[in-house]
Amino acid sequence: MNKPTILVTAPVRTRSGYGNHSRDICRALIELDKYDVKINSVRWGSTPINALEDGNEHHEKIKAHLLSEPKLPAQPDLHLHIVIPNEFQPIGKKNIGMTAGMETSVPLPQWVDATNRMDETIFTSKFSEQSFKAAEFDVKEKPGVVVKMNKPSSVLFEGVDIDTYKPTNKFSKEVTEIFDEVKEDFGFLFVGHWLQGGLGKDRKDVDMLIKVFLETFKNQKKQPALILKTSGADFSILDREDILKKINHIKKSVKGVLPNIYLIHGDFTDEQMNELYNHPKVKTHITFTHGEGFGRPLLEAAQSGKPVVAPGWSGHVDFLNQNYAVLLPGSLNQAPIDAFPKDMIIDSPENKWITVNYNVCSNIMKDIVQNYQKYLIKAKQLQVYTKQKFSFEEMKALLEKKIDSVLDELPKSVELKLPKLNKVDDNKIKLPKLKKV
Repeated sequence: MNKPTILVTAPVRTRSGYGNHSRDICRALIELDKYDVKINSVRWGSTPINALEDGNEHHEKIKAHLLSEPKLPAQPDLHLHIVIPNEFQPIGKKNIGMTAGMETSVPLPQWVDATNRMDETIFTSKFSEQSFKAAEFDVKEKPGVVVKMNKPSSVLFEGVDIDTYKPTNKFSKEVTEIFDEVKEDFGFLFVGHWLQGGLGKDRKDVDMLIKVFLETFKNQKKQPALILKTSGADFSILDREDILKKINHIKKSVKGVLPNIYLIHGDFTDEQMNELYNHPKVKTHITFTHGEGFGRPLLEAAQSGKPVVAPGWSGHVDFLNQNYAVLLPGSLNQAPIDAFPKDMIIDSPENKWITVNYNVCSNIMKDIVQNYQKYLIKAKQLQVYTKQKFSFEEMKALLEKKIDSVLDELPKSVELKLPKLNKVDDNKIKLPKLKKV
């Protein structure tokens, strides 16, 4: 019996959050070995397309399933489209859109409407799914017509590979050399893109993280470090210099003897990222992010068994259990439209994101340094919790159930079986007895 054909259209080659998610989904489908997996690789903005590493076991398997050109001899049984919703395309017998959704509270109407092109939309977090399901928009040109989600949806988290992300005391030459430059033995680590927007407006709120850190620990006798791991290509010297200019600009706004800030810029392998999370000079993982569709680096960081500090709102609270993680309080306010690329968010007072309470954050950061062991106990519990509930293997099992349930809805081809014909011996034919009437 032929395996059902699954076409995955996704940015599997790119160094991006969607790229990581795409590679995980493709890997899971290939490992299940129940489907004929075809992969149509697409770009993701201007991100580098060199993420499939030579010699990486999982990446080599993905390469083997890549289509040389975007053509198939027949319509696939299932099309998985891993993109932002406005790009969803239904080209299979069944079609599922997979997306991280939104970092703010209200999605664009065209994104909501696009989900109705698919048979189902799978979101990476409860936050994203709820944002889409709650959204309703009136159509000005058509009184009484409302744009809303009419098709089914579900949630499937991005599972962390616990074989890769785990405690380690072995460090590569590259990571060792980086931390040789770090003088301090206590470091706060931030991992993520430094995106567009002015002070307090970039989505990850890196500017204010730096400013609060400097204000909190200035003029202290013993100061911790802030280590920033931003994303970007190794060759992008201009990008790195731009970030350094931003850091220096913020430093000039704070008076006093300032703690050190270190910048790590460029592409890291998964193994190197794990080394970064686990380095003994890294004591705490922190972000002031305004919102996440999922927040994958925070899940990866949790596997180190060190405290994770993040706002108590949006996608990452699915796995950052409030009993174990350090969730920062804040207030919801309108997301500024200039913090996003053009036509990526709705300009409305109803479209909100979180801004943390910076004074409270400052006090928490000081308390973590002073009473670290207290936070370390909770961090170990978070490590166990996320390992059990949010692993790649658990994600794969849930994905299999979902895929099989969708494929079961397809019409089944029925094999026609003719009745067996018995050879008739004329000499043995018995006629029925006739009764006299």
